[in-house]
Order: sequence, then structure tokens, then C-alpha cells
Amino acid sequence: MDDATPSAGPPGPDAGLLDEYADRVLSVAERIPPGRVMTYGDVAEFIDRGGPRQVGRVMALYGSAVPWWRVVRADGRPLPGHEREALEHYRVEGTPLRATTAGDQRIDLRRARWDGSGDGVEGHI
Repeated sequence: MDDATPSAGPPGPDAGLLDEYADRVLSVAERIPPGRVMTYGDVAEFIDRGGPRQVGRVMALYGSAVPWWRVVRADGRPLPGHEREALEHYRVEGTPLRATTAGDQRIDLRRARWDGSGDGVEGHI
């Protein structure tokens, strides 16, 4: 994700709620083991709140401090604009990848997906 920061201004009525939600999303991102991933929707389901768009928004605003490349799109494509950096992380960590018919690389979600339990060696969502 980029290093964008939220715009300054007076806190809205849900400012404290957003902080707690963001903390929960970022906490899950930090727990994902190297070589494994969760989709934005998986993270929302795991914390039982919000949806993929809300998780994506948190990651866009605050994700640079955590392993952002481990929270991915449902189609397994690397984050647009950050493909090279993400793919380098995936290769270093041994994240299962697959080639598409167009010749690009995607995460093999069937093999790389983590369900949030244990050390990530077993289990899929």
C-alpha cells in the first residue's frame, strides 16, 4: 500500500471506532505468517466486522507499517502500483505463485491462503 495518511480535520463521530477497527485489521495483517496470505474479505470475516472495502481502506491508510503484501485481492493479483515490490516479497518468503495465461504472476490462493489459526503451516479458509 502507499504511505498515504488520512486527511487532517476534526474527528468524526466514528473516529474512535475507526481506530479500533484499524487496529484490529493491522493486528491480523501482522499475524499472517511469511509465505501465506489473507484476502481483504478474509480479514473482515476473521474479525467479524466490515468487508473487503473497509479492510482495503485501512490497509491503504495505515498498512505501510505491517506486511501489507500478505493482505491481498480476491483474484490473487498483486496490489496495483506495487506489483514489483509485492512479488519480490512473495519470492523471498516462498509464497506460492502461479502464472496466468496472460503471463503475469498471481498468488496461488488455494495453496497460500491462511485461515488465522496456528503457525500457518496447516489450514485454509
